[in-house]
Amino acid sequence: MDPFQAKLVAAATGSTLTALTMTPFDVVKTRLQTQPPQTRPLFPRPPPNTCCQPNTAAGCVRNMSSIARTLPNQLVCIWEGGLMKTERVNGFYDAVKHVWRAEGIAGLWKGAGTSLVIGVPSSTAYILTYDHLLNVVLPQLSVSPALNPLLAGVLARSAISTVVSPLELLRTNLQSTPSSPSNPHTLRSVLASMRLLVQQNGLSVLWRGLGPTLSRDVPFSGFYWASYEAWKKSFAKRGQEGAWVAFCCGAISGTSAALLTSPFDVLKTRRQALIMSPTNQHISRTIPLLIHVVRTEGSSALFAGLVPRIAKIAPACGIMISCFEGVGRYLQK
Repeated sequence: MDPFQAKLVAAATGSTLTALTMTPFDVVKTRLQTQPPQTRPLFPRPPPNTCCQPNTAAGCVRNMSSIARTLPNQLVCIWEGGLMKTERVNGFYDAVKHVWRAEGIAGLWKGAGTSLVIGVPSSTAYILTYDHLLNVVLPQLSVSPALNPLLAGVLARSAISTVVSPLELLRTNLQSTPSSPSNPHTLRSVLASMRLLVQQNGLSVLWRGLGPTLSRDVPFSGFYWASYEAWKKSFAKRGQEGAWVAFCCGAISGTSAALLTSPFDVLKTRRQALIMSPTNQHISRTIPLLIHVVRTEGSSALFAGLVPRIAKIAPACGIMISCFEGVGRYLQK
């Protein structure tokens, strides 16, 4: 097979596998990053076996609330530590349990279709752009070979993130808010809301969150590819290569980059989720949002969702790069 066609098929294969297997981690990460920051005492003592909202026909449903898109009858409360509080989740496994109980296993794959529509073309274009810059463009510019992976990653990610930013906004809002029987949170409802926002604020609103997205993705990509190529050369010196080496190098580099860029990921998710929240639209800039989060929730909130993010990124980076190199080499042969 032609080298370019082989790389294209390999990149698409890796992107598809990543999107299908990593969506639950993305959903949990988004929920953790967008849940209300604090709990409030509501009653001195809880009414027995009741929630703090009127019972519906289906009874009192406990659901994980979200900071995004405040929906009627979505607020649920629990008795905890002597106070009636808005229900919250604490950590990765607790979030998985809440989503599973409230929305079923399908809730963990919410936005999977959108992830395929976004992830497969964007990831494929991203890695092919990186490969072309690294092996064709930058060597002709007399740039230091040691800087080529970093520059190629930065340039490729900047271009792709800018193009797919509206689709990323769509996915974030689709995943951030739990659905309810009376008000299902579907792709159609989110598209209708986004259409209304465009009519009110113009097309530029679709790029809300692009600043923190680039602040997250550009350093991530630069560090990731520089680290990946360094680890790959280190393994090669020991005579070790192949798909498993690519997987290990990708996972290690992805984990390190995720740790460094986690605060930017939180800000990006918050800004894109808040666009649908009528009570928080006044926070429209990255720096004011950063100050607001630190003041009201503490600096630890900037690392919300870190566990599911790393749990997603480590295998995702490994799967993507090992498929790209392993499948690509096999098809070329």
